[in-house]
Amino acid sequence: MAEAKIQLPILRSVYQDLTKSEQRIADYITNHADEIMDKTIPELARNTNSAEITISRFCKKLGFSGLQGLKIALAAELSSAGDVRFQEIQKDDSYEQVAGKVFGSISEGLQDTLKILDYDAVDRAIAVLSRARRVAVYGFGNSATVCRDIETRFLRFGMLVQAYDDVSQQLTSASLLTGEDAVIAVSHSGSTLNLLKTVEVAKKSGAQVIVITSYAQSNLAKLGDIVLTGMGREVHYRSESVASRLIHMAITDVLYTGIAMGQPEKYRDNISKMRSVISSTRE
Repeated sequence: MAEAKIQLPILRSVYQDLTKSEQRIADYITNHADEIMDKTIPELARNTNSAEITISRFCKKLGFSGLQGLKIALAAELSSAGDVRFQEIQKDDSYEQVAGKVFGSISEGLQDTLKILDYDAVDRAIAVLSRARRVAVYGFGNSATVCRDIETRFLRFGMLVQAYDDVSQQLTSASLLTGEDAVIAVSHSGSTLNLLKTVEVAKKSGAQVIVITSYAQSNLAKLGDIVLTGMGREVHYRSESVASRLIHMAITDVLYTGIAMGQPEKYRDNISKMRSVISSTRE
């Protein structure tokens, strides 16, 4: 099996929203990672059939001040990659091999997310959620499972929190929000039209919108007041969107833990009450 190419997590998180010329640059960097360190902007432009200004804009679109910043990030990625090999699932793999590859892709996705997660945004999201009068959580499909998990866990804080995966209910909820409320919108692609409409309505209502997505340049991300990006690794028989569901749950666990840390006594009291009531239903 051929060795997998190293790709910056940030390249993967924005790739689908890059222009064709920018994708050509991203592909070249992925396929020639070891050579990029010695390349100048003119050389990179020549090798990718691009204008020098396009190279500079590409670097800034990824959040770097220039090519040197991109090189530093790429060097860190290469040095931390070690001997990890990204492996596809084959039809004759044993279940032990399948488990190893699936668990490995989850682990790598989590490590990728650690590198691209905006921790200032995490801090702001925790602050918004901690003071919100109520929290509405919106998502469809695989993302709806993340939303239900958020509802179940955040309920432990005594929050008014509810998850919606029906478009009519989402729109109704969004129209009744106020500036005291918060929204968590979850979407792998960030391009689901019904979810975009719901978030637009929520913003018009004055609610603060926290977006959890895999694509930092998606239309949903552009609507968010706070954007948290995390992406899973795709393997054969298992889509990137399914992998990202677990990554997005991990991000919400960070938010959950941050809120709990900010109100430890209330959290412990609520957990104690919850366990006491639940234990009374058991024999």
